[in-house]
Amino acid sequence: MKFIQKNLSLPIIASMLLFLCIGCKKESAFTINIQNTINSPQVLHGIDKLTDFAEKNTITIADNDDVLIIKTVLDSSALKTEAFLINSSDKLVTVTGGDATGIMYGLLDIKEQLASGNRTIENKEQTPSLAFRALKFNLPWEAYRSSETLEAHTETCKDTLFWRDFLDMMAENRFNKLTLWNLHPFSRMVKTKKYPEACSLSDEEMKTWETLWHTLFRMAKDRGIETYMVNWNIFVSKEFAEHHKVSPISIKKETHVGVGDTSRVVKDYMRECVRATIDKYPDLTGLGITLGEGMGGMTAEEREEWILETVVEGARQAERTIKFIHRVPLSAGTGSGGSTDVSVEKLTRRTLDTLTCFGGPINIELKFNWSHGHSTPKLVKVHGGELKDTYWNPMPENYYLAWMIRNEDFFILRWGQPDFIRQHMAENVHPYVNGYYVGSETYIPAKDFITSLEGASANYAFERQWMFYKVWGHLLYNPNTPDAYFIQAFENRFPNNGKALFNAQTQASKVPLVIASYWNAKWDFTLYSEGMLGFNDGPPAVKLLSLQTLANRTPMDPRYMGIKEFVDSGKKAVLGKITPIQLADSLSTFCNGALKIVQPINSGTNTDLLYEKSDIQAWAYLGLYFSDKLKSAVAYQEYLKTEEKIFYQEAVMYLEGATKNWSKLVDVTKPVYQPVPIEHKGYRVKSNLFHWSIVQEEVEAELKWLKALDLKSIKELN
Repeated sequence: MKFIQKNLSLPIIASMLLFLCIGCKKESAFTINIQNTINSPQVLHGIDKLTDFAEKNTITIADNDDVLIIKTVLDSSALKTEAFLINSSDKLVTVTGGDATGIMYGLLDIKEQLASGNRTIENKEQTPSLAFRALKFNLPWEAYRSSETLEAHTETCKDTLFWRDFLDMMAENRFNKLTLWNLHPFSRMVKTKKYPEACSLSDEEMKTWETLWHTLFRMAKDRGIETYMVNWNIFVSKEFAEHHKVSPISIKKETHVGVGDTSRVVKDYMRECVRATIDKYPDLTGLGITLGEGMGGMTAEEREEWILETVVEGARQAERTIKFIHRVPLSAGTGSGGSTDVSVEKLTRRTLDTLTCFGGPINIELKFNWSHGHSTPKLVKVHGGELKDTYWNPMPENYYLAWMIRNEDFFILRWGQPDFIRQHMAENVHPYVNGYYVGSETYIPAKDFITSLEGASANYAFERQWMFYKVWGHLLYNPNTPDAYFIQAFENRFPNNGKALFNAQTQASKVPLVIASYWNAKWDFTLYSEGMLGFNDGPPAVKLLSLQTLANRTPMDPRYMGIKEFVDSGKKAVLGKITPIQLADSLSTFCNGALKIVQPINSGTNTDLLYEKSDIQAWAYLGLYFSDKLKSAVAYQEYLKTEEKIFYQEAVMYLEGATKNWSKLVDVTKPVYQPVPIEHKGYRVKSNLFHWSIVQEEVEAELKWLKALDLKSIKELN
């Protein structure tokens, strides 16, 4: 492992003359003087980043005598936590923050303004819209899913240089919570005196892990970011399970679903782990729990009681108070599949209302539209089904709710759709909601094994999806952040192409939202929008979304008409509903629009620009494929109903068009991407390697199948 230490021994009064060539957009040098009297790690981080920017843009001192003074002020009486005010008057810019993190955000904002070529700093006042702006990050060890695809990230995630850059990205995009997830984190964090057999690491190995955690938690805190360890239950370390002959699912690791072990020794071990972890890591903000997966065979009451006797009791016994995340139950019965029931919601609510041993309000997490939050902004379901109003009626006093926006739908192609996020917040932020989580279960944004071309600037996977994090982070902080801000971010990276790239990406990024909104998927593997893969009707396996299943599907988004519903109604438009044909036409319009926008862009030798353009084109051709397939499915369904051959011919014609668009998708992605392992792709199929060229076999096979069918055989299949 590599470790870094941040030097905080800066003088309390920082007066620095920094000479900048602002993106080489100015002919003369630009000088600033930072005056700071606040000895806070968050403020010092903001100064460090501003200083680092200056050093990378330095030219020699010229005849220019302009000196811009940037002064920091702390005023918690006038501004809220994390809020900031930038007041620019002549050559004095005052950055006032409601706390140190607010000042840091203000300094980072000035850095961005300077990077855009501004000499005159813009006045600005911003207050966070949401207090809980979290990223979900699954760790590759003791992982929820065990595979070589996820384990490939292990060394990267043990490197604090990676975490430094990831946390820098979070701070710049104003995320303020990092939630780290795995089945059982404790055996790599503590070796308890009572149960040393639970950890097989040597003292030296354990010291290395402890240094990793201490460094990570401290770096996060220095950037105004809280850290949480979130686990699943009931899992213990393999060593503990073998020694005490308990918890078989903790030994085999073939599945994360099984019968819960409620033995006394397991309970006592978990209490010890929780207490020891809290005492060991003072910079760790809190813990989170999951009632599910390894709690099979337990009733809702038994699951909640187990948490109270282990995690909650361990937290009570600790030397300090922590914050707490309580995920809502994933199953209402004794099984481990997804289900909801109002009686379980009431039970959980009663427990939450009595938990007063934690610092600050508890946060409860609910999956928005199950595992596919990048779909419709309308809440249709959570994990398991429909959600009632139990958790917010009446208004809670000691907890808030945060929506989990899972991304199991795109890992390769770049994405950014600010209007979706704005609409999502407008519809789903209520007085009882204080934030969002964003992240994946089947993808870890650490090691970049997706980029295949030389010359790309990204060192890590998260850097490829830079706009994804920028739109989510900044809009969760301030949903009124204008498009102009994101356009300028593109422009800073790709001069003279910023507006075109932003406009094209926002259009193309609608594609996975439409696919997921229509397909109505559930858990992780049931849909992979980027690959047009998921579960069809029949045995569960990740395959091409089939024409037959599409024709029978009931869309997730209540505004969408299903194909069967549409055909049965005589293809009549319904007020307030979007027909499949209207949806297909809309897809065609914005996908062709995106292609037209980026067509003139010449990437030349700029590999990053080539990837941005190629990804937009890939989304567009994927959307055009889905557009034609929707129309083919409508004609197919009409043929079944009317037995008129013209509809069969239309179905073939549109599927031929879809297949041609898939070929264009392959053509644009083959030069820039090689087949890569994707967690979804390995579910009950021979290989987990994914590329659109691999799926092309299924695309062409489906067209061949449709062309060969007659009415009798179609009816037999249906």
